[in-house]
Amino acid sequence: MNAVTPSGFRDVLAEEARAREVITRAVADLFAERGYAPIETPTLEVMDVVRAGGRMPASPFKFFDSHDDLLAMRPDVTLQIARMCATRLADEPGPLRFRYTQRVFREAEADNQAQARELTQCGVECIGPTGPAADAEIVALFVEALTLAGAGTFVLGLATVGVLRALLERSGASEPWKAAVLDAYHDSDFVALDRLCAAGAPGAVLAADGDAAPDPGCVAPAYAAAIGRLARIRGAHDAIDEVRALAAPLGCIADLDDFQATYDRLADAGLAERILVDFSVVSSFNYYTGIVFEAYAPAVGSPLGSGGRYDRTLGAYGPDRPAAGFAFYLEQAMAAAATAGAEGVARPLRIAVPKGSLNGEAIACLEEAGLDVTGLASPGRSLVISNPGVDYIIVRPSDAPVFVALGAADCGICGKDSLLEVGADVVELVDLRFGGCRFVVAEAAGTTAAIEERYRKLGAMRVATKYPSITRSHFARRGTQVEIVYLHGNVELAPMVGLADRIVDITATGTTLAENNLEIVDEVLASTARFFANGCALRTDDRIVGLARTLAACAPAHTYAPIAGASNPA
Repeated sequence: MNAVTPSGFRDVLAEEARAREVITRAVADLFAERGYAPIETPTLEVMDVVRAGGRMPASPFKFFDSHDDLLAMRPDVTLQIARMCATRLADEPGPLRFRYTQRVFREAEADNQAQARELTQCGVECIGPTGPAADAEIVALFVEALTLAGAGTFVLGLATVGVLRALLERSGASEPWKAAVLDAYHDSDFVALDRLCAAGAPGAVLAADGDAAPDPGCVAPAYAAAIGRLARIRGAHDAIDEVRALAAPLGCIADLDDFQATYDRLADAGLAERILVDFSVVSSFNYYTGIVFEAYAPAVGSPLGSGGRYDRTLGAYGPDRPAAGFAFYLEQAMAAAATAGAEGVARPLRIAVPKGSLNGEAIACLEEAGLDVTGLASPGRSLVISNPGVDYIIVRPSDAPVFVALGAADCGICGKDSLLEVGADVVELVDLRFGGCRFVVAEAAGTTAAIEERYRKLGAMRVATKYPSITRSHFARRGTQVEIVYLHGNVELAPMVGLADRIVDITATGTTLAENNLEIVDEVLASTARFFANGCALRTDDRIVGLARTLAACAPAHTYAPIAGASNPA
């Protein structure tokens, strides 16, 4: 018998369990002092209830019970409390204040990332009160709870979704375009956002998934420019002023006055040094309607917790009421506490640099941005090159997103194809405009009719590739059932020896395909090199922001030209 715990789960031994107990008891006492009553929700929730509340992280475990109801292990507690307040407590006058410490169950962001699938959420929900005083109460309590948990020097990213929603509503844009913008914000893909917002670029631009971007409809250029600019506004009170100057001429300040009043209350409480006004934080769950916030610790690769105002969520289950709350992950807070003594120690910026075909131009970009790249072009057997202020971590392009997502590197460079294939949770910042290539579907010349007949009989097509995620996604969009044959190289051989009907592979000119009597039958996506960052590192290290701005300024000078037969790069 292989006596191990399931993937993503672990035992908590006595020493750690005692430490967890001390923290949870202290945090629970804090919440109780502020008038929050304890509450517990079921481990399993009806899937339709989860879906009704808005965009949520995926639950890895789903079950059919004896009544044929589809159930999910809870991925979050907030929607359960919203459901409970709108049904069982609908007649309670309020305000209602609840606290909880419960396990939640999440799916990893990508299949190849070692992430916990069971986490402990500590949080509160405040049902009824609204306005700057209520929002400031919630945010200040969040900061106090994380401080009590020992999280150390963390940064609180703070924004409001109201301005973005107002800009979208008044823009005149098509609904698919607005949905694509929200997806780009949610996915922290600001290259895709730039493409969507580029004036006069409706149909020929590729979206993040390689498909043609939605037609923006009648979107006014001023609104599109403001939507794109908003994601990059960050700072203190000056950032709020910048947003006001951007949105006021368009009549889209929405709840910005309340947001400023909330910020001022927090600043008066001595919390200004903790707060980073950052309008890219609106990439959170789409049920938020006003203020949103997320906590980041410098040495922890993913957020400690998050929260915000969700005034329309209870209405999905019954009578609507204003609501706000937050939750932090006990495990993340403890990880931050374990590194709390090192925050003031300056360390080099860690950059993942790709090997292979992108290496030379990646080094040239970094040098052009003013970094010391001595020794990087000829590292020998060294896997880390250390220069003043920077460590270069030399990796395969497909590994760069994993290093960055898990916090082993702060930022990195790789092709868009690697970001799509890995599916890592990173912030995509700059299209570097080199390394242009395209993904195509190819087959042996003259075999189309035979392949289509086999597909008609068998109901599936066998496709060989080194890129199973990209391939699976492409054929799913086409509505074609495929069997993926995952190969590490020499993909062109597959149709030649009968291993597969078609292949999905990367090409720059198509010469190798033609030399092997293969012809292109479909375009999948086009790709260029991207600069991307870990979300926590981005919001706690100004060096990444500065480097992104410099690289963006240099990128237009690069000599990328679209490949014949391909759309513009994804």
